Order: sequence, then C-alpha cells, then structure tokens
Amino acid sequence: MLNVTITESAQEYLAGLLDKQNCEGIGIRMFVSDPGTPKAETCIAYSRPGEHNDEDMIVEYEKFNAYYEQRSIPFLDDAKVDFAEDKFGGQLTIRAPNSRLPNINDDSPLEDKVNYLLYNEINPGLASHGGVVSLAELDNGFAVLEFGGGCQGCSAVDLTLKEGVEKTLMSKIPELKGVKDVTDHSDTTNAYM
Repeated sequence: MLNVTITESAQEYLAGLLDKQNCEGIGIRMFVSDPGTPKAETCIAYSRPGEHNDEDMIVEYEKFNAYYEQRSIPFLDDAKVDFAEDKFGGQLTIRAPNSRLPNINDDSPLEDKVNYLLYNEINPGLASHGGVVSLAELDNGFAVLEFGGGCQGCSAVDLTLKEGVEKTLMSKIPELKGVKDVTDHSDTTNAYM
C-alpha cells in the first residue's frame, strides 16, 4: 500500500510545471535511486505518455497522474512532497524517511535484504577500524561486495569477509548463495593492518 502525501501546494506547483511542457497526458514519476543505501535519493521526474513502466502504481490527482515505481514503494512509505513559497519563488521539498533504511520483510528483494544488513549490522562493526563494505551488485544470487576505508588493502580482509561478513549475510539471508569481493586490495594507503 502506498503512503505518500503530495500537499495541495505541491500539487499546484507540479501541475504548473507540467502545463509548461505542452504535452497532453504528461504526469510525474516518483522513485528512489539507490534505495536502501546511504546514497538513496528520492526523485520526481516528468513522465510523458508511454514513458512509465507497466508495473508503476498510478495515482490520479486532480490535475495530473503520478506514477510510482513499484520497486520504490516500500522506500516511499511516509514520504511527503511539499511546496513552500519564498522571496525567490519557492522550493519543492521531498522527505522520504524510509528511503535509506527500509523495513525489511520476507518478501523484500534480495538486494534490499543485503543492503539492510550491511548498513545496520556489518558496517557499524567495520567502522571501528575505519572500514566500510557496500553491495556493488547481485550476480546470480551472489552478493558482490566492495570494501573501502580501512578494509581496502587490509591484510585481514579475507578473514573479515569469510568469518564476519559472509557468515552474517548467509545466516540471515538463506536464499543468498555466497559473497564475492571485487575490491582492489593492492591499494593499501588506508589499510587498517
């Protein structure tokens, strides 16, 4: 279920922008890029007829349609879009408190589960050594990870990967087949050990 609020002032502002596009049937599309990570950004873009995905959730507002990317819906929970006028014209603000760390459940995509564990359980431990690990991609059920900070080039990274990161991920995400490290560990500039 979608729980996004677009205030009256934001709807008026967005409708004005859409009118200037001179395109019949244009709407907006809302999504989160890099969802579930500290790099997450909530975005609103124009959506011309035929540009949205068939899986998008469509919400009809009085003056336009909004298309919500299906994958982003859990990350948009409790989001609010508002517009406030000021002396420079005004500012559109988007607040999406769940875009970076969503609530994970059994039905969540594998990528979301891995990111959630990395940023909530694994990285806090690595931070004590100035390290960090992030998900580069998923490859046929394997989490392809990239280490940074004190972990990049650290002589103990194999132990950290196998005994810490992999054990934690595999024990909490049974559908995960394993982990791979794509980090260039030849750079030992910031290595912890």
